[in-house]
Amino acid sequence: MVDAKILVIDDNKSVLSALEILLQFEYKTVKTIFNPNQITSFPNLVDFDIVMLDMNFSAGVNTGNEGLFWLREIQKKSPQTSVVMMTAYGAVDLAVKALKEGAADFVLKPWNNDKLLATVKSAYELRKSRKEINTLKQKENNLKQVINQGKNHIIGNSKALDAVLKLVGKVAKTDVNVLVTGENGTGKELIARELHGLSVRKNEVFIAVDMGSISENLFESELFGHLKGAFTDAKEDRAGKFEAANGGTLFLDEIGNLSLQTQAKLLSAIQNKAVVRVGSNKSIPVDIRLICATNENLDKMVTDGLFREDLLYRINTISVEVPPLRERENDILVLADFYLNKFSHKYGKPGLKINQAAQEKLMAYQWPGNVRELLHTIERAVILSEGNVLKSTDFMLNTKYMPSAEKNMITLEEMEAQMISNALDQNDGNYSAAAEQLGISRQTLYNKIKKKGK
Repeated sequence: MVDAKILVIDDNKSVLSALEILLQFEYKTVKTIFNPNQITSFPNLVDFDIVMLDMNFSAGVNTGNEGLFWLREIQKKSPQTSVVMMTAYGAVDLAVKALKEGAADFVLKPWNNDKLLATVKSAYELRKSRKEINTLKQKENNLKQVINQGKNHIIGNSKALDAVLKLVGKVAKTDVNVLVTGENGTGKELIARELHGLSVRKNEVFIAVDMGSISENLFESELFGHLKGAFTDAKEDRAGKFEAANGGTLFLDEIGNLSLQTQAKLLSAIQNKAVVRVGSNKSIPVDIRLICATNENLDKMVTDGLFREDLLYRINTISVEVPPLRERENDILVLADFYLNKFSHKYGKPGLKINQAAQEKLMAYQWPGNVRELLHTIERAVILSEGNVLKSTDFMLNTKYMPSAEKNMITLEEMEAQMISNALDQNDGNYSAAAEQLGISRQTLYNKIKKKGK
């Protein structure tokens, strides 16, 4: 017996009895109603898998319009339920009309029991498929929401950043390809996510791919997909990143790392708006918004013969240059406070503050690693802190990128702190190895770090 619920609606009580007797041995729950007006108030209609609905309820009327009306009402209340229409007046055009309106099938009275049971079974399979599709759609939407959650928000109020965000706001509503440029650590992926979040594709998926991490021999498989058996490790069919991003945004980071051969393959996919999986000859159309990013000078690479000029034109309809942190002076302390708050909570050290001297030091530094370097600098200072106030000596910065005056004014304490920091970095935080490199005991090293935190 199938664990399914069936509702039979017919103004002929003999029909209701006959169907109830026939179906009760096949399906767990069979309910009947005599008056179709009960449909609008029928409890838990959405729980029923199948409705068997007569098409004519008024004496002398055989147009089927009543049944079509109630079919629409059922679909409003329970769109996933399969509806099987029943009538004693068979006509091809009426059957076609019912199917076009969304009916699962059509049964003529009097019916053949075996054929009717087969029709009901097919309608039940359709209902199961609809439920599965609905579940998959919900999972897909949940997955999209998870994937589209950016790691961080864009933080800052400097003029340089404001100019970038204004350009992003203009470009986002279009579907043109965008090239995001800028130094390492400036937040190019955040800009790409902002473009996606402000676009008409914002409810679709955002797929990010680090082109620098994909080997040349796996390029096609990763981006275009493959069929089972296409190569040694291809144990199942797999969609590539282009297909995965269909309808949404595909972000290709470090685009300047591609070889000329892979550039040609990428150009073909962009031009044709279609991909061919490895091991197949079938072209699969894709609809994506393409955003690329690089810290390389692609114009110079074109001149040097390292990057295809036609590919550059394809990916560079609009160019967005993300300014380095040293050009966003007003944002340095804003970002520092943001990360200080974040890591204070993460490491259970609430209430940490950065004193004035430390703030001036952060402002004077050139930040060659940009926002990413600032993030790691704040995190390290929070981890090693032992007091409630972070001082200048708590921030281990490369003196090479400090102003000359700062270099000349470095104190013995700061120099010692820098040496300790470098030793710990070079030895992956191993105190014993760092102490040995510095020529002091492990306890002495620990005491110096503890003293520095006071």
